[in-house]
Amino acid sequence: MRRVAVTGLGFITALGQEPKPFFESLMAGRAGIKRISADFVDSLSVKIAAEVSFDPLQHFSKKQLNIYDRTTQLSLIAASYAWKDSGIELLEFEKELAGVYFGTGLGGGHAINDLYFNLYKKEASRVSPLFVTKIMCNSSASHISTKFGFAGPCVTYSNACSSSALAIGEAYRQIQYGFTDVMLAGGAESVITYGSCKAWESLGVLAKEDTENPAASCRPFSKDRTGMTLGEGSGVVVLEEMERAKKRGATIYAELAGYGSTADAHHITSPSPDGQARAINQALREASINADGIDYINAHGTATIANDIAETQAIKKAFGAYAYKVPISSSKSMIGHLLGAAGAVEFAIALLAIKNKAVPPTANLRQSDPECDLDYVPNEGRAGINVRTIMANSFAFGGTNAVLVARAV
Repeated sequence: MRRVAVTGLGFITALGQEPKPFFESLMAGRAGIKRISADFVDSLSVKIAAEVSFDPLQHFSKKQLNIYDRTTQLSLIAASYAWKDSGIELLEFEKELAGVYFGTGLGGGHAINDLYFNLYKKEASRVSPLFVTKIMCNSSASHISTKFGFAGPCVTYSNACSSSALAIGEAYRQIQYGFTDVMLAGGAESVITYGSCKAWESLGVLAKEDTENPAASCRPFSKDRTGMTLGEGSGVVVLEEMERAKKRGATIYAELAGYGSTADAHHITSPSPDGQARAINQALREASINADGIDYINAHGTATIANDIAETQAIKKAFGAYAYKVPISSSKSMIGHLLGAAGAVEFAIALLAIKNKAVPPTANLRQSDPECDLDYVPNEGRAGINVRTIMANSFAFGGTNAVLVARAV
């Protein structure tokens, strides 16, 4: 099978989209979590989220904004950054061997919210025909494919919080087995709407606001954690057949070397450490890496009681005694939970750890939880570490697990 290189990264998050300041913010433990800017915030019990601040008119025309939901806007911005970063120029015939695999949990969340608001609140007798294509989950993938002219496979994965990690893993398979040479893979999510926020509130998994410091409200693995914080954003990687990348002199972030995908087959919301551990072991086996060969794990780390404990147990099952030695951190403490986009953005963060020889922290880790007793890199990043191999975990509602392993080249 063919080897796969990562030759481009692009993302847009509550901490920005420029790699250097973004990673510096992560290393410092700065969080982009704050009071929700929308007018409906006073109607919410939980008033904080990790929103992306950007001016759509700097990226799109008014005509395009009538076509693109906010999720698609974020997708196209991140994809453009990634493609520019890769430096690839495809001839027309090569575009038939280039594709897009993308993940999202909900799709056009803002368009859905607007549609029902118009129908039920404003009692509109008709709605715009553009709503259908703005709402559909494959809108982002289709618009990216159209923008770049990629005529290869264009597939959308909607598996809750593991969506974009699955998209990257399956895009990797396309190149491995020779179906494509180049893939844009990742995901996007934007669900900070009135309806979505109320739904997440009712589920009872959102973090209580820290009254002294709202930015510190999300505290993965900390004993005093109270839940997850919604975030929005997009992350995209460019995957390329290794020899092709080397031949053109590409800058290679890492080799994507292992991918694990399992189902808990257990419960729709309660995670299974056994299912997660099997996904970890699958990824390690494919990469031909022993557990003690992993230098850093970017954890799923949602900051809910059940998820953090289950992930800790899964890492112990898969890593044995080495589980206590490997640095692990949760980026969600700073950028929130990006749901369907989480896996892609967090994989990109792990790749930046290789590039920068540094491990970002788990911010706001105030109190050690006896049931989460691994090295979760509390509060401050660690620089000067020779990070050669990384693992990124994504574990979703529904029990769908995805794990990615990459190594320096």
